Amino acid sequence: MNNYANCDPRTRAYKNGKTFEECKEEARGLVTKLSRETLDNEEISWSSILEIADHDEIVYKLILKYFREMGYDIGNYTKPRVVKHTS
Repeated sequence: MNNYANCDPRTRAYKNGKTFEECKEEARGLVTKLSRETLDNEEISWSSILEIADHDEIVYKLILKYFREMGYDIGNYTKPRVVKHTS
């Protein structure tokens, strides 16, 4: 018999046995915390975000995605930082 649960991407375990949904929840919580702690035009380096994400690549990428959705400039390979622009 085939076990279709093994192919279900929603149940796949990522780092530390977390599901993708748990990674998304963790990333949203960290983005909320970081956005409260940073002032306008204050930068957060990609390396510090990686450390905050405990070197979990999925959480790290989701953090950058959620910062972009909130209107932050997430930089690029020449400027690896996150900064909120003030208008």
